[in-house]
Amino acid sequence: MILLPSWSAVLPLAVPFSTLGYDSRRGIFTIGPPVPLHCKKDSAINTVPNEPQALLLENQRPIALWLLVCCAMIFAMVVLGGVTRLTGSGLSMVEWEPIMGVVPPLTQTEWQSTFEKYQQFPEFKIKNRRMGLSEFKAIFWFEFGHRLLGRAIGVVFLVPFLYFLIRRRIDRALTPKLVIMFCLGGLQGLLGWYMVKSGLVDNPHVSQYRLTAHLAAAFLIYSYMFWVAMDLLFSNRETTATELKPIRRFAWAVTALTTVTVLSGGFVAGLKAGFAYNTFPLMDGHWFPKAYFYLQPWWMNLFENIAAVQFDHRLLAVLTLVLIATGWWLARGYELPKRAQLGFHLLSAMVMIQFTLGIVTLLLHVPVSLAATHQGGALMLFTIALFTNHALKKVARF
Repeated sequence: MILLPSWSAVLPLAVPFSTLGYDSRRGIFTIGPPVPLHCKKDSAINTVPNEPQALLLENQRPIALWLLVCCAMIFAMVVLGGVTRLTGSGLSMVEWEPIMGVVPPLTQTEWQSTFEKYQQFPEFKIKNRRMGLSEFKAIFWFEFGHRLLGRAIGVVFLVPFLYFLIRRRIDRALTPKLVIMFCLGGLQGLLGWYMVKSGLVDNPHVSQYRLTAHLAAAFLIYSYMFWVAMDLLFSNRETTATELKPIRRFAWAVTALTTVTVLSGGFVAGLKAGFAYNTFPLMDGHWFPKAYFYLQPWWMNLFENIAAVQFDHRLLAVLTLVLIATGWWLARGYELPKRAQLGFHLLSAMVMIQFTLGIVTLLLHVPVSLAATHQGGALMLFTIALFTNHALKKVARF
């Protein structure tokens, strides 16, 4: 008797060869749709959907770290800019040479020529007529270092950008964002020179309006770069719950108030208002300074009156402290993501440090080290606020 094979035994032989696969981990053949070409040869079929996400995250991490390095350099730039201003060095370089300016004076003749150019401008004629060459060198190096760091940031940004672009490591949606960052950096350099020029005319002081605009631009570039880096690092996180909407709005209110407080500090710096009314909490023995409405029209006091500008900065600092403390208390009633919880804790700690730094800097008549630390603390507080906002972000990429 001849036994015919059953259909269940013959059916596999009728399956097209392209549907056969071999699972190396289990040591068996499998039947299924053809494996996509971009998959690894020895990969199981059920791992294919996760590979694009893993590959994307692998490509994003170096880009995110590169952007964070640029953020760190901008942070240093902000602090060094504060030191340059506090040491009276900002007007020591009276020319703007984007290319040739990377080389400082090297010989005695070059130093003397640079010093003679400085002597032709108001700061030397009005404030520093007794300054010698050695004293000029001391202030020159601060401004030179500030400008050189700005150029270094441009190089550190541009070279990796071109590398990632050539290697096709940058997502198509990310490319225009990076181009915007580079353009903003170039415009910031122009704005910096525009600020310096205001002190090279008649009055050897830079305009508080231009100084504050320069500071605001630095914070804008920093925040944009930091936010994009956070998007890349945490692109696979889950969407936060809709019931977090109130605390999310509160966190943005904290960031907005922090920003306004920082900008008011720019006017304090521009008017050198920190050197007046060096008591706290009273100003000249009063809770509200008598000279607040000294100028007319009244709104000019907000930007040009030393008493008003310092009082406003004090008031905004107190409001920021209270708002962050309130936010920390309210956040306890929500089931927040771990990053958001960390953000609120760091915010409450940093605002206390920053507030204390501000008071001590004022009482000690604005020593350079404390004032520069206070300026760095403002950017640190702003960074933590952004970090918290991002942790509460509603829409996720995956």
